[in-house]
Amino acid sequence: MSGVPGDQRRGRWRPRAAVGLAVAILLVVPSIPGALASGSVAELVRLPVESLVILLLLTLTPWRVPRLVLATLFGGFVGIAILLAGIDRGYQSALGIHFVPLDWLQLGDAYGVVAAAIGALPASGLFTAAGAAVVGASAAVAWAAMRVDRLIRSRGESGRRALAAVTAAWIVAAAVATPLGVADPVAAAASTSSVGSAVSRTVAALQTRAAVAREIAADRFAGVPATQLVSRLAGKHIVIVFVESYGRVALDESRFSAGVREVLARGDEMLAAEGYRTRSAWLTSPTFGGVSWLAHATLQSGIWVDSQAVYDLVVRSDRLTLAAAFGEAGWRTVSDVPSNRRPWDVGSSFYHYDTLLDGTNVGYRGPAFSYARVPDQYTLKHFADEVLVPSASPVMAEIDLVSSHTPWAPLPQLVPWDQAGDGRVYDGQPKAGEPAAEVWKDPRQVQRSYGRSIEYSLGSLLSFLENVDDPDLVVIALGDHQPSAIVSGEGAGHDVPVSIIAKDPAVFDAIAGWRWRPGLRPDHVAPIWRMDAFRDRFFDAFGAPR
Repeated sequence: MSGVPGDQRRGRWRPRAAVGLAVAILLVVPSIPGALASGSVAELVRLPVESLVILLLLTLTPWRVPRLVLATLFGGFVGIAILLAGIDRGYQSALGIHFVPLDWLQLGDAYGVVAAAIGALPASGLFTAAGAAVVGASAAVAWAAMRVDRLIRSRGESGRRALAAVTAAWIVAAAVATPLGVADPVAAAASTSSVGSAVSRTVAALQTRAAVAREIAADRFAGVPATQLVSRLAGKHIVIVFVESYGRVALDESRFSAGVREVLARGDEMLAAEGYRTRSAWLTSPTFGGVSWLAHATLQSGIWVDSQAVYDLVVRSDRLTLAAAFGEAGWRTVSDVPSNRRPWDVGSSFYHYDTLLDGTNVGYRGPAFSYARVPDQYTLKHFADEVLVPSASPVMAEIDLVSSHTPWAPLPQLVPWDQAGDGRVYDGQPKAGEPAAEVWKDPRQVQRSYGRSIEYSLGSLLSFLENVDDPDLVVIALGDHQPSAIVSGEGAGHDVPVSIIAKDPAVFDAIAGWRWRPGLRPDHVAPIWRMDAFRDRFFDAFGAPR
């Protein structure tokens, strides 16, 4: 029988397969950032300029060691581009913003959110797998560049002509795409674009920081005695309540908002019966889907804090906050953040709170509910019993209600106000609820669970108001941001509801010019302010005339 022996055929096939694999890697892997950015696998069918450039450089370099260094650097560059594009895609999906490398410290919080949704072990496995994939892609690209370079060298002049022809084709394709109106050109530079965009966003963030520094220095309330800034609230307890993820979508005509609207309607009736008045409007949050501390800093400082870089700058400044103003004016100031379990230096150094409450020092002995270590109703009950009622001086507090934080499952249930105890009344509730891993299998279940979480958080707040009979209590209740896109939808706005609740008519006389609407639910004609406008308007309304 004639022909080439099997071993010889296999010997010829293996180098060809290796070359084919190397070419495929150089075509596909550098295009991955484009696919991540667009969400379309069609971006993988492109001719990446990065691969052509590295092959040209390798061809022009006669020594092997420098070629190996170049290939390794190229692999690292592509790996970084994939990493940046992947993180950016996650930020856009969850937060509706682009990732700025200056905000890299937020990645630890992102891991915490994922761990709360799917569990610590799966989250660790997911992040480890993603890291391994990026490293593997970098190594594969470096190997592929060296392997194709060896092929070009082995073909001599014909190999170089082939590379020149492909390069010329890329240039032509890129040149004619714009004049011809081609939306998806064959020529691509996805990895370069990914890194370039990240660099551009970093430069823009640095410019923003410079502008913010000037805004901080130009504070028109700096140097004004604090007693003059809040004089019309003398003797009153001021409680700012942030309801996690409480956005406009919770009140819109959606299939998961009916329950929220019903809770608010019942709340209006109860508050009226208890002698409260309410006024509501909309605030535009600087963040979306998460990173709640940006909204908190924006409301309190009057600075638009829309990134971690700006936040870091603001909290290291002496910018006057609402909490600091009340503290200087003689109020006892309190922060109550039940999601915190480690020291929060910013609470003392920037906000200047007298007392910092968190998940470790409120006496809670009950179970955790996914991200929410302490149920909202317990948080408010402890604050009322241990801080508000016994206080000999007026209290100003910010309380964060976190039971409505993603992943919105399992959820606590309201209990009779006087039965909260040390929290062990909640012991059976987590197992009776739906686990997060089950809920997150279906977006419709996620949306339904989100709506129920808002119902619970608002119900907890109403339970607090119903059981604390204090004519000097003033509550400012608002959302920090809209929930992530899986609930809000793509392209949703950043508006959140805000309400002022009090018994004293003088409070509402002071804000008559705001034109906020009666009731807990702001309607479509209610004013919309940027959240950074609140501090200044608050001081103008409740301060002494100057």
